[in-house]
Amino acid sequence: MPDRRYKVLFVCGHPVQYMSPLLRRMAQHPQLEISTVYCRLRGATAGVDPEFGAKIQWDIPLLDGYPWVEIPNKGTDSEGFWGLYNPGLWKYVREGNFDAVFCLTGYIRASFWITYLASKISRSAIIFGTDASSLAPRDGRAWKIPIKKFLWPLLFRLADQVFVPSSAGASMMRELAIPADRISLIPFVVDNDRWIEQSDRADRKATRAEWGVSDRELVVLFCAKLQDWKRPLDLLHAFAKAAVPGAVLIFAGEGPLRSQIESEAARLGIAPRVRILGFANQSRLPAVYSAADLFVLPSGYDPCPVVVCEAMLCGCPVVISDQIRGRFDLVRPGLTGDIFPFGDVDALAAVLKRLLSDRAELSALAANARRRMETWSPREYIGSVVTAVERAVSRIQPAS
Repeated sequence: MPDRRYKVLFVCGHPVQYMSPLLRRMAQHPQLEISTVYCRLRGATAGVDPEFGAKIQWDIPLLDGYPWVEIPNKGTDSEGFWGLYNPGLWKYVREGNFDAVFCLTGYIRASFWITYLASKISRSAIIFGTDASSLAPRDGRAWKIPIKKFLWPLLFRLADQVFVPSSAGASMMRELAIPADRISLIPFVVDNDRWIEQSDRADRKATRAEWGVSDRELVVLFCAKLQDWKRPLDLLHAFAKAAVPGAVLIFAGEGPLRSQIESEAARLGIAPRVRILGFANQSRLPAVYSAADLFVLPSGYDPCPVVVCEAMLCGCPVVISDQIRGRFDLVRPGLTGDIFPFGDVDALAAVLKRLLSDRAELSALAANARRRMETWSPREYIGSVVTAVERAVSRIQPAS
């Protein structure tokens, strides 16, 4: 029945700044009675992030407003299979009497398989998925592709519903012969209201003054970890090649490529027009995006980056590489930004030169970007979750 209330468990590897606001909203939804399990509390407590190369603790509340428990991790806390080994999940899932279980840990973790088996034995619908939109791995090792092509159809057929966050992900699942009625597109979103409110309150002029940037200059922004697969050096080289007068390039992020970016900017003779802000926490980011004129993410591997949502909500047009297929739903050339061939520095330079030379077009793209996000929000996310639960439950609890 459409007004049925479902008891749903979310099994999460750790608290995430994007997921917590959604859990708070779902805790208030009339059709959902949610519980959340964390396999560890990294992010909610201070800890060293090896990719940032710094001690990180998010400065927004991650554990407020929804029911949650931590089940102790007996694993190695590494990125491997035994990194997350939470044997207590077995009892928690078995005794919880859940209608459905969302497993968000990733299938390469031991805790995923504990959750899966406990859900099956308990007759709870099991829902899991991936944010990927292609079989290509991050490390570029081509031998992994045929293995995925063989194993992924077997893996995802184990789910009562497979969730994907983008149209590109849904297409990939269909290509893997997953039945269409087993695929749920649950858009990967952020807390739109918070981002819009804080963007509207941001002092663009003051933020730019902190960077030593005037009102008339044009700011190109990169916001991500400074690591190889994000390709910040591609943007640096394209920015130098475009040579747009009065343009400044801002890197908001930290990571292993920082020193190389600094030395390369000096070699190219553009160091005075490049700023590296370092790690910017969540409360600071709306002001950073709002002070920019164009956001660029040239990644070679980046399945469904939430920074695209953040930038667009702050009225910033977005340019991405054609490998970021998970955001083709949002970034439309000539409407909300542009897309260029991955690794093609000349093509990216041409995009920068064209967009930064036309302030009227930039302004129109900015307005369109925020308008597009009106239908890519927590409302759509939660509606899709409810639909996925209904479909999954109906598979194991057929109507009499």
